Amino acid sequence: MNNTNLPSHIAVIMDGNGRWAKEKGLNRTAGHEEGAKTVRNITIHCSKIGIKYLTLYAFSTENWSRPKLEVEFLMKLLEKYFKAELPIYLENNVKFKAIGNLSRFSKKLQKIIKETENKTASCTGLTQILALNYGSRDELTRAMKKIQENNLEITEENISKSLDTAEIPDVDLLIRTSGEIRISNYLLWQIAYAEMFFTQTYWPEFTSNDLDDIISDFNNRERRFGGI
Repeated sequence: MNNTNLPSHIAVIMDGNGRWAKEKGLNRTAGHEEGAKTVRNITIHCSKIGIKYLTLYAFSTENWSRPKLEVEFLMKLLEKYFKAELPIYLENNVKFKAIGNLSRFSKKLQKIIKETENKTASCTGLTQILALNYGSRDELTRAMKKIQENNLEITEENISKSLDTAEIPDVDLLIRTSGEIRISNYLLWQIAYAEMFFTQTYWPEFTSNDLDDIISDFNNRERRFGGI
């Protein structure tokens, strides 16, 4: 991997867990478990090749409408994930950050998330950001309320500083797996000039080689940011 022109910030819509499981005759929950393994593999790979920020769409504000048993499983999977991944974060010098409205999660899960953030705060390599109970419209609404409460002028700078991603650079490269071609209320402000890639591969089957191929394609694109 040529790291001379790596994207600083990669964002991923991790799609296709359920369909992957269905095609294999498995329960949707098996797809989510396999998807969690892919999160680990891609995170470690990004850390090794020098990516600075990796933001993963883990649970959206709309995901609460899924069947109750699936939502309950996802909450338990998140708890299991953080406990298992903390040593992996530390071993790979990965800082963890959560974005989204965490207040709807259980007190136990909120505590685990905060502890993971605190225990990895001194890591200086990749920052892995999980979007949890996240929706971009919700984020923007909360940002506007924050600006209003602080009696600030509505400017691009103040909006950016009021988002969950304050102090994190905008997205350079957005990837969506599973063949769907839509943004799904994800980082709408932050992807204003992101290069977008849509792959047919389901998230549980997405590999580091797939990511390397996309980054190579990214390097061949000319980013003009509205200029000539």
